[in-house]
Amino acid sequence: MGIEEYIPGDWLTTKVDALVNWARKGSLWPMPFGTACCAIEFMSVVSSHYDLARFGAEVVRFSPRQADLLLVAGTITDKMAPVLKKIYDQMPEPKWVLSMGACACSGGFYRAYHVVQGIEEIIPVDVFVAGCPPTPENLINGVMMIQKIVEKSSVKRKSR
Repeated sequence: MGIEEYIPGDWLTTKVDALVNWARKGSLWPMPFGTACCAIEFMSVVSSHYDLARFGAEVVRFSPRQADLLLVAGTITDKMAPVLKKIYDQMPEPKWVLSMGACACSGGFYRAYHVVQGIEEIIPVDVFVAGCPPTPENLINGVMMIQKIVEKSSVKRKSR
């Protein structure tokens, strides 16, 4: 006996999902993990010319415990892979990952034994932004794709 008897289906949680996801998509807190030239492109995106703040991602965090969007930009070597995994594990749920540039997406032109050939081998990636380095417009498009993913996510806790 409860409210479930009077409200059909998932009506209440659907409306809560819509409200919470609307707030989440408009207030992403990115944490850049930049190791190469793609990080410079990220700096231009957060500057006034391209203004990533228009999309609610203006509060750049350098602590994984305060971020919900991890922007991986640049070459990831085997020595840096455990560090990236630890940073990802320290982020609170819900969290999203954007892989930026050819090096983070596929290892770039470094086909060497010490370079990770795509960060999806280490952590799950939600959006890949191609380019060497990607243009600021492509990065903004990637953030907008993350916002669409956030909009469709559920507020319900995952069963443990």
